[in-house]
Amino acid sequence: MQEALFYEKNPDGSVRCSLCRHRCSIVPGGRGICHVRENHGGILVSLVYGNVVAEQVDPVEKKPLFHVLPGTTTYSIATAGCNFTCRHCQNHAIAQYDPGSDSTVPGHNIPPEEIVRRALASGCRSISYTYTEPTIFFEYMLEVARLASRVGLKNFMVTNGYITPEALDALAPYLDAANIDLKGFDDRFYHRIAGASLEQVLGCIRDFHRRGIWIEITSLIIPDENDSQKQLEDMAAFIVSELGADVPWHISRFFPRHRMVDRGATPEDSLQRAVDAGSRAGLHFIYVGNCEGGIENTCCPGCGAVLIRRRGYRIMANDLDRGCCRRCGIPIGGLWEGP
Repeated sequence: MQEALFYEKNPDGSVRCSLCRHRCSIVPGGRGICHVRENHGGILVSLVYGNVVAEQVDPVEKKPLFHVLPGTTTYSIATAGCNFTCRHCQNHAIAQYDPGSDSTVPGHNIPPEEIVRRALASGCRSISYTYTEPTIFFEYMLEVARLASRVGLKNFMVTNGYITPEALDALAPYLDAANIDLKGFDDRFYHRIAGASLEQVLGCIRDFHRRGIWIEITSLIIPDENDSQKQLEDMAAFIVSELGADVPWHISRFFPRHRMVDRGATPEDSLQRAVDAGSRAGLHFIYVGNCEGGIENTCCPGCGAVLIRRRGYRIMANDLDRGCCRRCGIPIGGLWEGP
């Protein structure tokens, strides 16, 4: 248990958390929406500092981050808890765990120094804060990221895009890249499916971009929910107009999970319509994942040459020359090897 960052005390003993954009008001003994930040006698504490519930060495492509140190591995960690209530969450057992009458939070203690040591010993080039929502274990993530930066490791965040500007300011000096979910482009959809606000997510994505953090966007396409032509076109238009044509858009196929088992997997037609919407909007890098025959290769937007050839999470060929197309010399946005 550690005192949390980013909160205000109120005269009545309640506290206002300002870590994520829910900005929960928490009464004494209560917890925020995330279930892992508790008002302990007028002091807001994190119940998950160092309390790791998942750790694994992953290919960086699995995050997915396709324009960041391709072919390298990243040390992935998570604690329990999330500030969204996504009906289709594939990690709901740890992200949306129900504390019930038991105040114990699952996980085992690993100090920040040990995470960095394990990442280095595993040959990883980076640490990824992922699987659940890393914003809710902010204090732990921040300390790990500080230590990781000192020894040359990169830091990546896989996030739903709900961290507050003030919290992001504290993390930004150590954060190199983020994959951010853009789950749809309809506020009613966001409230009903995820318990969140579209406008807050869009504002958060802009905040990452303004701070110079490399961004890749992921959209899980759910049949009859966010696959209307308007939503697909609006998502693509937002990425191009607000972030730029070089920001990758990862289009992902939905499969029935958790509380959304009342429909089938995303039809290929919906995935193709998303690709077409992105192409018409002018996006240079569109990928389709979580399906057979997806779009995995990185191609030059100038001459069309295949620059990075992928098979699943494996890099089969990489023809980039210091972040540029070897054939025509056009710079490709991302974090690459070399200066």
